[in-house]
Amino acid sequence: MEYEIEMEDDIEEMASESPGMSDDEFQAAVKAQIQDAADYIDDRIARDREDAMSYYRGDPLGSEEEGRSQIVMTEVRDVVQAMMPSLLRVFTSSEKAVEFAPRREEDVPAAEQATDYINYIFHNDNNGFKILYDAIKDALVSKVGVIKWRVDEKTEVEEIAYSGLDEEQAALILSDPDVEMLEQEMEFSEVGDGMIEMASPPMISLRVRRTTRDSKFCVEAIPPEEFIISKNARDLDTADYVGHRKLMTVSDLVAMGYDREVIEQHAGNVQTFDINTEAFTRNNGLDDMLGIHNSDETMERVLYVESFVRVDKDGDGIAELRRVCSVGGAAEILHDEVIDDVPMAVLCPDPTPHLVIGQSIADQVMDLQRIKTAIMRNTLDSLAQVIHPRTVVVEGSVNMDDVLNTETGGIIRARAPGMVQPLAEPFVGQSALPLIAYLDDVRSSRTGISKASQGLDPDVLQSTTKAAVTATMAAAEQRLEMIARVFAETGIRRLFRGLLKLVVRHQDRARMVRLRNQWVPIDPRDWDSEMDVVVNVGLGNGNVAERTALLTQVLTKQEQMLQMLGPNNPMVDLAQYRNTMAKILELNGIKDVSKHFKPITPEVMQRLEQAQAAAKPKQNPAEMLAQVEAQKIQADIAIAQSKAQLEAQKAVMDDDRARDKDEADMLLKVAELELKYGQPVNSAAIIERIERNRSNPSVQ
Repeated sequence: MEYEIEMEDDIEEMASESPGMSDDEFQAAVKAQIQDAADYIDDRIARDREDAMSYYRGDPLGSEEEGRSQIVMTEVRDVVQAMMPSLLRVFTSSEKAVEFAPRREEDVPAAEQATDYINYIFHNDNNGFKILYDAIKDALVSKVGVIKWRVDEKTEVEEIAYSGLDEEQAALILSDPDVEMLEQEMEFSEVGDGMIEMASPPMISLRVRRTTRDSKFCVEAIPPEEFIISKNARDLDTADYVGHRKLMTVSDLVAMGYDREVIEQHAGNVQTFDINTEAFTRNNGLDDMLGIHNSDETMERVLYVESFVRVDKDGDGIAELRRVCSVGGAAEILHDEVIDDVPMAVLCPDPTPHLVIGQSIADQVMDLQRIKTAIMRNTLDSLAQVIHPRTVVVEGSVNMDDVLNTETGGIIRARAPGMVQPLAEPFVGQSALPLIAYLDDVRSSRTGISKASQGLDPDVLQSTTKAAVTATMAAAEQRLEMIARVFAETGIRRLFRGLLKLVVRHQDRARMVRLRNQWVPIDPRDWDSEMDVVVNVGLGNGNVAERTALLTQVLTKQEQMLQMLGPNNPMVDLAQYRNTMAKILELNGIKDVSKHFKPITPEVMQRLEQAQAAAKPKQNPAEMLAQVEAQKIQADIAIAQSKAQLEAQKAVMDDDRARDKDEADMLLKVAELELKYGQPVNSAAIIERIERNRSNPSVQ
């Protein structure tokens, strides 16, 4: 306890001695972090990503020779395009790809509503499919796909004219605090001879300005070159610096609420901090934009950086996570606040342990693209030489114009025979085909993409048992499933957890949303923002056909139990039966299951049980007593019959025991007689007589 008091005193003393950073020191610290992170990305990561994008586009490799084949294989693009459908289906085919799990029993309804609402925000308020498409493709090609979320405050202003209003209607319109009156006039009507008079009752014309303020939860996939991070970062939660840099217009920044004069001071000076050429590799048209001066000053471009930096600004000895917005190469700070976490998620198909930025699929197949391109070029060159061989001519003995003429069937004039001869070379391209097949096997082992995984290999799929085909395709899909699982457990889980926190903290009123064809009020202010996140990607459990068949068997068993034991049996209820049918539809690509099966809530189950209880006929107490007495009499009769049968069996057993004893005594007596008189006795006849009488007592 004394040690804790001394520590507190030391901290207070250090805080009193360290007043914190000045504005200039804080700006210098932020600028240094930005520059260090940008250098790391631009010097070490950007070059690989530029090469990967160039390979994806199929750009020339730089080793082309004039007069030779210049074909470029597109191995990177082929692999990425083959992966995209499967990965997108994993995260977009289900109605609830992500669910929230409550931490307390009383949070179950809130968790179900949060699952529906966050999925609605992602897929309806935002283009969820396009966001995932961009982020996944960025990850496969450029090492990382980055998704960012934020609250977008919007202000819309419109001017509206009204006419023919009475005093009450006009007062109702002007009572809205968001409405500002611009003009108000009383309406008059002409009564003849140029005379006008006020209408009765008096009518009013209004022109007002209505200002509507609204907030939207925005999710976007940002380009990889705009994402910067400190070189020693292991993850986003503990990184010293994470940033989002981009070139924005003066108009956009002013619309965000920043001072126009401050923004214009840094406008047009983007050379002080050029974003690397990744964007130019993806879009060649951007090369010409930097050198063009825009006559409209509001459309000048400004470097804008949104930084999430850990820095001890207040001097208390603990670095806080701060959101800092700055412009220009000098990082002039426009906004600064303390936040809890970084609103970004990163997808990486092949993460390197203890690093945020790992390897891409392009990194794994770029060398194969170079090798296959060289092989195909040489093969085509060899084929071209066979089809169009070089020609040996004797100089001065041949008309060179005829030799250079490539017209089919053209005549070559020569002064003597043998002056023109083809330089024949054999075709050697067939030797390259096994090597190309080997490179395809290498690609399959690295990425999981092969003809078998796509169902295109006739050698594997024909004349083969179903089990062998399934095993072949499952093995080929394991690599792809691992990538999907990595995306799910890292980026997608973080994205939806961040969206939940954003909604809980920033939605200040209830919102009517259409969920499952019903309008439901959503008020997340009382939700638990730390609910667990479950990603339903359904990997490692077989393909769609196998899972559908398994669920169909489960559905059949559930139907049998419901028929035999009723809807209130201890094994399965109607809600579980509905969930099985819904899962079958989701596996087969139907998102909105509510169009086919209504959701069964606990309230619905309770009403069903009450209806069943009310439908049961009520019995008369006298009838119930008579039934009980009848059942008791039947039970007594059954007991008496059981006792009689037991006594009869006991009598037979006692008789058998006595006869067995007499038989044993008789045999003993026979043995004594035979020993005494030396004469045999017919004991078999005696035993037969005894046994016959036992089996049929009436025979004497």
